Amino acid sequence: MDAFRIHRGLVAPMARDNVDTDAIIPKQFLKSIARTGFGENLFDAWRYLDHGEPGMDPRSRRPNPDFVLNQSRYRGASVLVAGKNFGCGSSREHAPWALSQYGFRAIVAPSYADIFYNNCFKNGLLPIVLPEAEVARLLHDAAIASGYALTIDLERQVVLDPAGRASPFDMEPFRKYCLLNGFDDIGLTLRHSERIRAFEAERLVKRPWLANTIA
Repeated sequence: MDAFRIHRGLVAPMARDNVDTDAIIPKQFLKSIARTGFGENLFDAWRYLDHGEPGMDPRSRRPNPDFVLNQSRYRGASVLVAGKNFGCGSSREHAPWALSQYGFRAIVAPSYADIFYNNCFKNGLLPIVLPEAEVARLLHDAAIASGYALTIDLERQVVLDPAGRASPFDMEPFRKYCLLNGFDDIGLTLRHSERIRAFEAERLVKRPWLANTIA
């Protein structure tokens, strides 16, 4: 996955609490585990006025003009600022897939559902926790100022607004290490690829029958 170090991105404000994973990516789109193609159906039931199904061409659908991501001023947003308990509901990993594939690199909220929060880190998406009052300020500013962007410095663990005001956030060191280096679980394992290959070679010398396969 892509490393996360410093990211500056346009903010999309979503002043809703308890946004669940079925709202993030509805259940009918969970038929694939390919980890691709979910971005166009992010927030599908809110984003479109018609009912969505897999395989539909987004260009043929009726967008909801009142939904934040359909407003031209938020086109290209890569930072989502949201309300409390973001990502609640079922544990579908498709939710962070959809957010990442749409183009979001980070989320800022007062709190998250635990499983969603953990899934974000495994997929290169940075979920930042800030105090509720601070999030409310960011939501307000992003709603009234066109082109409102935040700079997120993971190394320093701060969110910088356009005026340079810094909001520090906590981050567990191991998760920070993985994001800074772009390591998912497979990437972490492959750091030891030479030792793994050496172990497998030695094992086959001692137990050559393990190389046999059943037809």
